[in-house]
This record gives sequence, C-alpha cells and structure tokens, in this order.
Amino acid sequence: MTNSHTQILENRKLVRIGGEEAADFLNGLITCDALVLEEQQAAFGALLSPQGKILFDFFAVRDEHGFLIDIDGASRDDFIKRLMFYRLRRKVEIGFEEEFQSVLVSWGDALEINDALSITDPRLEEAGQRHYCKAVPQPTGDDYARHRISLGLPEGGADFQFGDAFPHEALMDQFGGVDFQKGCYVGQEVVSRMQHRGTARKRILKIHSDSNLPESGTDVLAGGKIVGTLGSISGNIGLATLRLDRIVLAKEEGLPLMAGDIIIEAEIQSWAKFDWPVKA
Repeated sequence: MTNSHTQILENRKLVRIGGEEAADFLNGLITCDALVLEEQQAAFGALLSPQGKILFDFFAVRDEHGFLIDIDGASRDDFIKRLMFYRLRRKVEIGFEEEFQSVLVSWGDALEINDALSITDPRLEEAGQRHYCKAVPQPTGDDYARHRISLGLPEGGADFQFGDAFPHEALMDQFGGVDFQKGCYVGQEVVSRMQHRGTARKRILKIHSDSNLPESGTDVLAGGKIVGTLGSISGNIGLATLRLDRIVLAKEEGLPLMAGDIIIEAEIQSWAKFDWPVKA
C-alpha cells in the first residue's frame, strides 16, 4: 500500500525559455546557478530588483528544449515582460509553455507519472515531487498548502509580497535558493552584503497555536508592539515574518506573542542553519 498524496497546483503557470544562449542569459539574471543544471534537474531561485528584493520566485527546470519555469500564475506575464526587457539581442526565446499543461505536486512515497517531466523539490526532499504533465490529471482532495506550511517553506505571494522581501528573509539562503559562488546577477551586491554581514533581522518562521489562527496579514504583537505579520495559515499552524531580535526580547520579558486574540508560539525550522540572535 502506497502512502502518496497529490494535488494539482492551479495557481502555478509555466514559462518556456529556449535558444542557444538561454543558459547564459538566465544565469546572468537569477539567484540560482542555471549553468550546472543537467536535464531533468531543477533549482529554486528568484529574479530580484536592483535593490536586492524578490520580484519573482520560481523553479527552474532543465530539459532537452532549454528551461521550464514553474512560477506563480499571477506573476507569469510580468515575469515574461521583465525577461524580454533584459533579452535585447540575445539568441533567446521566451514564451508560454505549450507541451506541459499542468503542475501536479506529490509527497509521501515517490510517484511515476506517464507523460510528465518529474523532479524532486530542490529546496527540501520532504517537500516531495513536482510533475509537469502533458494532460490535466484528475483533481484530488489532498492539501499541499498544509504540507508546505508544516515544513516551514515560504511561498511568494502568500508569505511575502513580491518586491518587499529580501531572499534572506524568505529563507532562500537556507534551502539553496541563492548560489553564493556563482557570477553576477541582478541584485547580487545587496544579497552578498547581507550574507557577509549577517544582517537579516527578519525571517519567515513556523508558528502554531492551540486554536485556529486568524487570517493572513494579521499583525503579530508582543507587549502591544508589532513584531511581525502572519503569512500562510492552515488551521492552527502557519508561517509568519518576524523580527528575530524582538521575539528574543519578548521571551526574555515573558511577553506572549499575540495574533489577534490568539497566543502563538514561534520556532525556527528544523532544517534552517541560523539561530536566535544573541546580545553582544
């Protein structure tokens, strides 16, 4: 008996990037390294503003035709426009993906799906697989959002607004979303400076409560002062962007964290490599 869960991600859309200069073109723009990917390998990355903030986050998948970009559907058209702006005279083709029609995610036992390009989530193995299907599979009742939240994986548009967050705040430095060894890309100087100085004051953390959490966007308070904002929620678990130093201070002063009238607890993801800040 298998222990597999699946869900069609209707909010995801696919972009095709091809042409003889596709790899170099893409690699000069995004936070992950497109040049090291072989066919059926994927990386998670972002396209940043010159100020180093995330404009788009996505999965970049290498295949025989170039690159497949798995991106938030509401951002797809703007992403294509941004790439066209940077393309200039490069030998690169950019457009909607025509062969693969849908994004199916699975977790638990590994699945083999016919007529699909399948990858393991490059961020975290426990997140499961992503399958790019030529036909639209039958929908299921499984809840990928809760699975993602339980692992503490942020998602752009749900846990932070595009254009507002730095990669470190969205934990991209923790799960390989930024390659600090590669060459230049848009916004690199700011991101490298944050990495070198360790100046990420805000992070997206896991939260939980004994009761159902209030809606996304609710302020998190400690002693009446705002220390963060709720992002994705699923029942009594969720993610929140929090000021690490203020959370530590609240703990030291014995102040509960409040989201609306609900007391919440915050924790750093088990797979993360950072810790709570320590006073000098």
